[in-house]
Amino acid sequence: MKTMKISEAVVRRLPIYLRFLNELSKKNISTVSSQDLGQKLDLNPAQIRKDLAYFGEFGKKGIGYDVDYLIEKIRQILKLDKVIPVALVGAGNLGRALCNYNAYLKDNMKIVAVFDAQPNKIGESINNLKVKPMEELGTTIRELQIRIGIITVPAPEAQQVANQFTEAGVEAILNFAPLIIKVPSDVRVHHADFTTDLQSLAYYLD
Repeated sequence: MKTMKISEAVVRRLPIYLRFLNELSKKNISTVSSQDLGQKLDLNPAQIRKDLAYFGEFGKKGIGYDVDYLIEKIRQILKLDKVIPVALVGAGNLGRALCNYNAYLKDNMKIVAVFDAQPNKIGESINNLKVKPMEELGTTIRELQIRIGIITVPAPEAQQVANQFTEAGVEAILNFAPLIIKVPSDVRVHHADFTTDLQSLAYYLD
């Protein structure tokens, strides 16, 4: 892989490519061109070629990309060829939905531990995962070598949860709380804000 800095936009497009390539593989389609990818994904084929070229030369001129080979390479780039355990804090409606949809986190990325601060939720089972008290978060993260945390708690509690995650050694956080959390510079945060996404969609209404 080239040592240049890869933009976030490129990294965010890789899972989109991977999802479509997996669909092609299921249909036993062995090769695909950047033109076909661009047409199906509504992206510029030149952009797709440029994105992939950051990481190596995967295609052949006049032939395109070998689907299974490109799947393997993108999984390696995204580090999905390794086990990536995930912890979730907040066993409310959204947290439950994410746990019950654990199958959506394909490859080796799975929610393996769920935590909540409310005593009445401790011990409940969500998709074969028992809700643990927050007091066990640090120990569990270290024992299971959890590297990614998901926050689905109300906004007032989000920063405290982020602090606990980072203190326990979590390297990346997906935050669903409507609050911009602050973390050390070596911890990556992605904010998933439904309200912002809906409001931006409203702009495009006719």
